[in-house]
Amino acid sequence: MGLFRKSKAPADAASVTSKASKTTNNTAQSPPPPNKAMNGISSFPALSTANIALPPPPDPAQDPAAYLRSIHAVRERSRIVHEKAKCNNLAHFDVDPTKFGETAAYIVSIIKRDFAPDYQAIPPHGRWQHFEVGGRQRIDQLLMSWPSKIDAQERARRLLDLFLISVLLDAGAGTQWSYRSKESGKTYRRSEGLAVASLEMFKAGYFSGDPTEPYQVNAPGLNRLSVNQLAIGLQVSEANPLAGMEGRADLLANLGDALRNTEYFGSTSRPGNMLDYLLSHPSTQASSVPIIMIPTLWNVLVDSLAGIWPASRTQVNGISLGDAWPCSSMPSEPRAQPWENIVPFHKLTQWLCYSLMAPMTRLLNVQFVGVELLTGLPEYRNGGLLIDTGLVTLKPADAKRGLAAYHNNATVKGQPCMEVVPLFSTDDDVVVEWRALTIGFLDDLHVEVNRLLNLDGPNKLSLAQMLEAGSWKGGRELAEVSRPNTKQPPIMILSDGTVF
Repeated sequence: MGLFRKSKAPADAASVTSKASKTTNNTAQSPPPPNKAMNGISSFPALSTANIALPPPPDPAQDPAAYLRSIHAVRERSRIVHEKAKCNNLAHFDVDPTKFGETAAYIVSIIKRDFAPDYQAIPPHGRWQHFEVGGRQRIDQLLMSWPSKIDAQERARRLLDLFLISVLLDAGAGTQWSYRSKESGKTYRRSEGLAVASLEMFKAGYFSGDPTEPYQVNAPGLNRLSVNQLAIGLQVSEANPLAGMEGRADLLANLGDALRNTEYFGSTSRPGNMLDYLLSHPSTQASSVPIIMIPTLWNVLVDSLAGIWPASRTQVNGISLGDAWPCSSMPSEPRAQPWENIVPFHKLTQWLCYSLMAPMTRLLNVQFVGVELLTGLPEYRNGGLLIDTGLVTLKPADAKRGLAAYHNNATVKGQPCMEVVPLFSTDDDVVVEWRALTIGFLDDLHVEVNRLLNLDGPNKLSLAQMLEAGSWKGGRELAEVSRPNTKQPPIMILSDGTVF
C-alpha cells in the first residue's frame, strides 16, 4: 500500500468482518437503494465535475486566522499529524499498520452487504438520510404536504431552514437519551432521534416567530425559544437526559442573533435565504444549471455563523476560530509561528456543507464544484472505527488517565457507569490528535476501499459515499457489538453540545 514506513502485510479481515455480520436490524443501515423521490425530484443526482477554477486558500503568512478558518486548512493541517501516524510517532496513540487492510476490508464488507452491486445508489453523507430512519421518507412526505403554490425555491429555503437547525442540534446525544415520535409512536436514539425530533419540532413551529408560518426557522423564533421549551420539544427530563443540553440551547440563541445578518439571511432572517445569496453570488456559474463553488458555500457558513460558537474557543489575533484546537503533535514555538500548532476541524460546518447541498441539488438541480475539498468528518464514529479495528490504540499512560476520568464522571448522577472506556474533554490533546489522524486515515481508506471494490474513474465512490455507507456506519456497528449496553465509542468525550 505504501502508506506506512516499515509496514507489514495487512492481516486478514475475518475477525472484524465477523463482528459486522452479528449486527442486524440496525437503524443505521441504509434504506433500500432509491428509485425516484416524490414530486419528481431526482433522488441522488451526481455532483458536478465541471472544470471550474477554484479560488486559492488564504495565505497563512498574511492572515493566519482566515487560513485556519478555511476548508483548505482542515486537510492540510491534519496531514502533519497523519504523517507522524504513518511513522508511529504520535504523542497519544500507537499505530499498527498491519490492521489497515483489515479496516479497509471491514468497510468494504459493510458497503457490499447493503449496496452490492449498485454502488452508485449510495447517497453522499448528509442529514437527509437520518430523517429516513425506519425506511420512512419523511422529507418527501413533508414536501408532498405543502400546497402546489409553494414554488421550488421556497421549498428549498424551507428545507435549508430545517436542515441547518437539525445539524446544529446533532451533537452527540449521549447514551441515555431517546425520542418517541409523536407521529409514529416509535422510539429513536442518537442522530436519528435528533433528526426526527427536530423535524417534528419544525412542523410544530418551534423555530418560527410567526404562528401562521410554522415551516420556517427565523431569528424571532429562536430568540424566544427558552431552554425549557427546547427541552420539552426534545423530550428531555431527569429520566431522559440529553448530553450538552445547555450548549445546544445557547447555540440556537446565538444563531438567532446571527440570522439578523441581512446580507446572508435577508430581511426575514431565515437560514434558507442563503439560497438567494448563493445563487446571486458572482462566483456562481449560470449555465444550464446553477453551479456553486464549495468555497463560496463554506465562506457563507463560516462567516455568517462565526458568532454562534462559544467565545472560549481558540483565537488568533483576537479572531475566534471555532472548532480548532492546539495539538502537541503540531509544530510549536520557537521554531514555528504561534498559529502553527493549531489543527482546525470545523466538523459541524462540514456536516452542514454535506447536508445543505442535498436540498439544493434535489429540488433545484444546483451543482457544486470543489466537493473534494471537504474531508471525512473527525468525530467519534469514524475515529472509533480506527480504534475498534485495532489500527490505532491509546497509549497506556493516556488510557490510565482517561479511565480515572471515567470513574470520576461515573459518580455524577445520570452519567454512564458500565462498559468503562477512557474519557476526555473535547479540548484534551488526546481528542485533538485522534480527530486529526482520523481525517488522514479516512483519505487513505477511501483510496483502498475503491481499490478493493474494483471501482475506478467515474465509478469510484466519493469520500462522502464511503462515509455514508462504510466508515460512519461501520464505526457505529462495531460500537454496538463491542459495547452492547451503551453502544458508546471506544473513547467517551465530555461534550458541550457544540462539537460532537
